[in-house]
Amino acid sequence: MKNLLLVLICLIGLLSFGQLPNGFVYVKDVIPDLDVELRYNTTNNFLGKHVEGYFANQLILTKQAAEALKLVQEELQQQNLCLKVYDGYRPQQAVNHFVKWAKALDDTINKSIFYPKEKKKNLFKNGYIASKSGHSRGSTVDLTIIDADTGRPIDMGSPFDFFGQQSWVTYGKITKKQHDNRILLQRVMQKHGFRSYSKEWWHFTLRGEPFPKTYFNFPIK
Repeated sequence: MKNLLLVLICLIGLLSFGQLPNGFVYVKDVIPDLDVELRYNTTNNFLGKHVEGYFANQLILTKQAAEALKLVQEELQQQNLCLKVYDGYRPQQAVNHFVKWAKALDDTINKSIFYPKEKKKNLFKNGYIASKSGHSRGSTVDLTIIDADTGRPIDMGSPFDFFGQQSWVTYGKITKKQHDNRILLQRVMQKHGFRSYSKEWWHFTLRGEPFPKTYFNFPIK
C-alpha cells in the first residue's frame, strides 16, 4: 500500500509540472520558431470569452503531428513564409464549453465578427460546432501562413473561425491571390500528410493519426 501511495504521489507531481500523456509533445520543443496564438486562450474568438481547459498559450499535439508540421514549416521557410497556429490539441472540456455556449441562443457577443450570416441555432446542423472534435484526439491543427519578415498572415479571403461559405475551401467569390494562398496552404499541408476539412480552409488532420478513437481531456498548461 505504501508503494502504491508513493507511485500515486509521483504521478501527481509529474502532472503538476506539465507532464503530458505518452505520445504528446509541446510543439515548441519540436519547432522552436513556430508562431502560436491559441485563440481559445483569449477572448478573441467566436465565444468572446476564455475557453475552459486553456490555461496557457502552449500548443500541444501528438508527436507524429508535430513532426509532420515541422516539415511544413521548413518547406514554407524556403519561400520566406512561416506557419501561424491558432489551435491544436483541444480538451474535451473545451468542446463541452462550445456546446454549452451554442445552446445559449441569446449569447451572441461576437456574432457580427465570426458568424454574421449564420443563425446560432444552426451552427450544429451546418457543421461548425460538434459535441466531439478531432482536435481532442491531438492530431488536428488550425493554422494559416504568415510573411516571415512582417509576421502578418497572408490573405486567405476570410478570417480564422469565420462561420460561413466564405471559409469553405472551394469558395469561389474571392480574388485570385486569395485563392492562390489557399491552394498553397492546402498543397503543402497535404504533401506532408494532413487532410483538410471542406468548410474550414484552416483546419487539417494528420492522416493515420495515432489516437483515432480517443478524445482526451487533459488541460492545456
